[in-house]
Amino acid sequence: MTTTEQTPSQYAVVFRPRSFPRSMRPSRRRLRRCPRNLERSQEFHVAGALLMAGAFLDQPEEPVCTMAVLATRATAEDYARGDPFVQADQVDEWAIREWANMLT
Repeated sequence: MTTTEQTPSQYAVVFRPRSFPRSMRPSRRRLRRCPRNLERSQEFHVAGALLMAGAFLDQPEEPVCTMAVLATRATAEDYARGDPFVQADQVDEWAIREWANMLT
Protein backbone atom coordinates (compact mmCIF):
# COMPACT_ATOMS: atom_id res chain seq x y z
CA MET A 1 0.00 0.00 0.00
CA THR A 2 1.48 3.31 -1.07
CA THR A 3 0.17 6.82 -1.13
CA THR A 4 1.17 9.59 -3.49
CA GLU A 5 1.21 13.28 -2.77
CA GLN A 6 -2.11 14.91 -3.50
CA THR A 7 -3.60 18.24 -2.66
CA PRO A 8 -5.26 17.94 0.77
CA SER A 9 -8.44 19.45 -0.62
CA GLN A 10 -9.26 16.38 -2.70
CA TYR A 11 -9.91 12.82 -1.54
CA ALA A 12 -11.48 9.62 -2.87
CA VAL A 13 -14.53 8.15 -1.14
CA VAL A 14 -15.46 4.46 -1.32
CA PHE A 15 -19.17 3.62 -0.94
CA ARG A 16 -20.23 0.02 -0.32
CA PRO A 17 -23.98 -0.66 -0.02
CA ARG A 18 -24.89 -4.10 1.26
CA SER A 19 -28.14 -5.81 2.08
CA PHE A 20 -28.30 -7.29 5.57
CA PRO A 21 -31.18 -9.09 7.29
CA ARG A 22 -32.83 -6.74 9.78
CA SER A 23 -31.29 -8.70 12.68
CA MET A 24 -27.80 -8.09 11.29
CA ARG A 25 -28.04 -4.30 10.94
CA PRO A 26 -24.75 -2.66 11.95
CA SER A 27 -24.27 -1.12 15.33
CA ARG A 28 -21.12 0.21 16.96
CA ARG A 29 -20.80 -3.07 18.88
CA ARG A 30 -21.36 -5.27 15.83
CA LEU A 31 -18.96 -3.23 13.65
CA ARG A 32 -16.18 -3.89 16.15
CA ARG A 33 -16.72 -7.62 15.64
CA CYS A 34 -15.21 -7.52 12.16
CA PRO A 35 -11.57 -7.92 13.24
CA ARG A 36 -10.10 -8.58 9.79
CA ASN A 37 -11.82 -5.54 8.30
CA LEU A 38 -10.94 -3.37 11.30
CA GLU A 39 -7.30 -4.49 11.29
CA ARG A 40 -6.93 -3.71 7.59
CA SER A 41 -8.61 -0.33 8.00
CA GLN A 42 -6.26 0.48 10.90
CA GLU A 43 -3.26 -0.34 8.67
CA PHE A 44 -4.49 2.09 6.01
CA HIS A 45 -5.20 4.70 8.69
CA VAL A 46 -1.76 4.41 10.32
CA ALA A 47 -0.16 4.73 6.87
CA GLY A 48 -2.05 8.00 6.38
CA ALA A 49 -4.11 6.63 3.49
CA LEU A 50 -7.47 6.27 5.29
CA LEU A 51 -8.87 9.35 7.01
CA MET A 52 -12.14 7.86 8.28
CA ALA A 53 -14.46 4.92 7.69
CA GLY A 54 -17.74 3.57 9.00
CA ALA A 55 -21.35 2.67 8.30
CA PHE A 56 -24.34 4.94 7.99
CA LEU A 57 -26.78 4.08 10.79
CA ASP A 58 -29.61 6.56 10.29
CA GLN A 59 -31.82 4.81 7.69
CA PRO A 60 -32.60 1.29 8.93
CA GLU A 61 -35.11 0.64 6.14
CA GLU A 62 -32.39 0.98 3.46
CA PRO A 63 -29.48 -1.34 2.67
CA VAL A 64 -26.43 -0.75 4.83
CA CYS A 65 -23.92 1.58 3.22
CA THR A 66 -20.36 2.00 4.44
CA MET A 67 -18.08 4.84 3.49
CA ALA A 68 -14.32 5.29 3.61
CA VAL A 69 -12.46 8.52 2.86
CA LEU A 70 -9.00 7.87 1.45
CA ALA A 71 -6.12 10.11 0.40
CA THR A 72 -5.99 9.08 -3.26
CA ARG A 73 -8.05 7.23 -5.81
CA ALA A 74 -5.33 4.57 -6.13
CA THR A 75 -5.43 3.80 -2.40
CA ALA A 76 -9.24 3.85 -2.51
CA GLU A 77 -9.20 1.22 -5.26
CA ASP A 78 -6.70 -0.88 -3.31
CA TYR A 79 -8.79 -0.52 -0.15
CA ALA A 80 -12.04 -1.48 -1.89
CA ARG A 81 -10.67 -4.42 -3.89
CA GLY A 82 -8.93 -5.89 -0.84
CA ASP A 83 -11.86 -5.41 1.53
CA PRO A 84 -12.60 -8.71 3.31
CA PHE A 85 -16.33 -8.38 2.56
CA VAL A 86 -15.60 -7.71 -1.13
CA GLN A 87 -13.17 -10.64 -1.21
CA ALA A 88 -15.86 -12.90 0.32
CA ASP A 89 -18.38 -11.69 -2.27
CA GLN A 90 -20.58 -10.20 0.47
CA VAL A 91 -20.82 -6.71 -1.03
CA ASP A 92 -23.50 -6.07 -3.64
CA GLU A 93 -21.51 -3.30 -5.33
CA TRP A 94 -18.97 -0.60 -4.57
CA ALA A 95 -18.08 2.72 -6.10
CA ILE A 96 -15.41 5.38 -5.73
CA ARG A 97 -16.17 9.07 -6.05
CA GLU A 98 -13.82 12.05 -5.96
CA TRP A 99 -14.59 14.33 -3.02
CA ALA A 100 -13.52 17.94 -2.45
CA ASN A 101 -12.88 19.00 1.13
CA MET A 102 -14.18 22.54 1.57
CA LEU A 103 -12.38 23.07 4.89
CA THR A 104 -8.79 23.21 3.63
